[in-house]
Amino acid sequence: MIRLNIRAGILFALTACCAFGAPLKDAEWQKYFEGEVARIETESFRGIESKADWERERPRLKRELRGMLGLDPMPERGDLRAQVTGKFAREGIVVEKLHFQSSPGLYVTGNLYRPEKVTARLPAILYLCGHGQVKSNGVSFGNKVAYQHHGAWFARNGYVCLTIDTIQLGEIEGLHHGTHREGMWWWNSRGYTPAGVEAWNSMRALDYLETRPEVDKTRMGVTGRSGGGAYSWWIAALDERVKVAAPVAGITDLHDHVVDGVVEGHCDCMYFVNTYRWDYPMVAALVAPRPLLICNSDKDTIFPLDGVVRTHGAAATVYGWLGAETNLGLLITEGPHKDTQDLQVPVFRWFNRHLKGEDRLIEMAATKLFTPEELRVFEKVPADEITSKIHETFVPSAKRNGEMTKDKLRGLLLEKTFAGWPNKPVPLRIERKQFSSEWDEVAFDSQENVRLKMYVKRSGGTPRDFELFVTSTETDAAGLKDIDGDAVLIVRGGADADSKNRAAVQTRRRYMLVGQTLDGMRIWDILRGVELLKSFSEKSARISVRGEGKQAANVLMAAVMSTEPIQVAGADIPSAKQSDTPDYLNFLKLTTWEELRSLVSKAESK
Repeated sequence: MIRLNIRAGILFALTACCAFGAPLKDAEWQKYFEGEVARIETESFRGIESKADWERERPRLKRELRGMLGLDPMPERGDLRAQVTGKFAREGIVVEKLHFQSSPGLYVTGNLYRPEKVTARLPAILYLCGHGQVKSNGVSFGNKVAYQHHGAWFARNGYVCLTIDTIQLGEIEGLHHGTHREGMWWWNSRGYTPAGVEAWNSMRALDYLETRPEVDKTRMGVTGRSGGGAYSWWIAALDERVKVAAPVAGITDLHDHVVDGVVEGHCDCMYFVNTYRWDYPMVAALVAPRPLLICNSDKDTIFPLDGVVRTHGAAATVYGWLGAETNLGLLITEGPHKDTQDLQVPVFRWFNRHLKGEDRLIEMAATKLFTPEELRVFEKVPADEITSKIHETFVPSAKRNGEMTKDKLRGLLLEKTFAGWPNKPVPLRIERKQFSSEWDEVAFDSQENVRLKMYVKRSGGTPRDFELFVTSTETDAAGLKDIDGDAVLIVRGGADADSKNRAAVQTRRRYMLVGQTLDGMRIWDILRGVELLKSFSEKSARISVRGEGKQAANVLMAAVMSTEPIQVAGADIPSAKQSDTPDYLNFLKLTTWEELRSLVSKAESK
């Protein structure tokens, strides 16, 4: 088993996605996520200990990665409708300005660099951009402009290089920050991540390169840095047409992202929806046995070196099983998160060695030759573009299925939505004490590192039935007097966990990285709360559960996920536009709120 826990004219900027992160200040939250990451590290490569194991599991792992990127099923590979909008030559390099549609209306803009004289088919490089904003007077020239020097170098040295824009900061400006700053938590429910769009666009870029008469399609490689480094990982792991890869500053492990807070320095394009609770070294391993150079600088605060080294170590084990140790390299240079020549030159040598069979010294460093205006593809953004709103349609939402049963839906949700629930419940460890003249306070363990409170109305005997009210807001004795019910459960997080302040947002984002959501784990809390009440009552007792706002929807979901009957009191179907709608991983591509309510109603009527 692999062990992962080795411990003013033109605005131009190469940027990280946002501010740097740090461990959580709340000690209980921090302990919780440390525990979840440790569990994933232990389970990530469980049962894979040899070449035979790896070759058996690899197809499943690739399928899971496609699913977590919103690419299972894969979108239809239609006509690219590629067009070249301009061409010019300079210093022996020809640059073509082009666009294609990876799906109808999903425009991808790019620049293709090649030598001016081509006498035979050449190796090709797909260069994927990070977040490099180049904008003037409200016009975006695309981040491909910021990375033009890479394409120029490849063309000077006998390659065809296609550099494509991302949907964020491209000529057609889309969105990478749905959960990070836009409050679009429904992205989790839809199973959507912009990483999936970038992976799809990259695959289609390879399709385009295969149509070019200058390209030897048996010799294609991929590279990019920062966000482009991340997209290099997706395409190299998923598409065997990539023969050589050199991602730069684009990966670190889950410990860095979640425990050390690196997630706070990244937008959503860095992450798949972690349905199957992967650690990122699994992505690196999927490139094996093809040549892979992992590149990073030693003072990069959003791709810390310790996690990069751990990722390389896990990949090295798989490369060793496959007898391909010499195809894996680790490049570490001095410096911050920056596009330096110290990083560029070894990357160029890596491609020369593995795509051209050369190992010569690099004689010319990468330089910028063109103005942003020269590299602009569109004079006007196409009216039929869907790139700017692709997050609304890229992963189709489910339609109501008349054959769906409660048991079938529960099975789907356990696999695709609540796989991050504990493998088995921990003991409740109940502590009960008097809280007021009418109420007792009961502390109990919902799961490891999560201790919750419930207030239970005092009674002279053993109550036969209970009505449980669910809330995320702590209460006092005065507040309890207004509760119409026998018990009040305070689910995890508190009221502040649903706010829009930075700390709350970044805590919620950590949940998705460990294959959960905050509200998905609140369902677990509700089920544990019901279990607690049953321990206080007769076996034939009936439990009725209700909540308000978001917690009403969570109660509805708890009724579906419970293997024993739970009566739901007043749970309305939430609207997708309501701010209090909870998010559950992949939920909206499996079923609808209407179907959920219908299944609960059918169960209650029996």
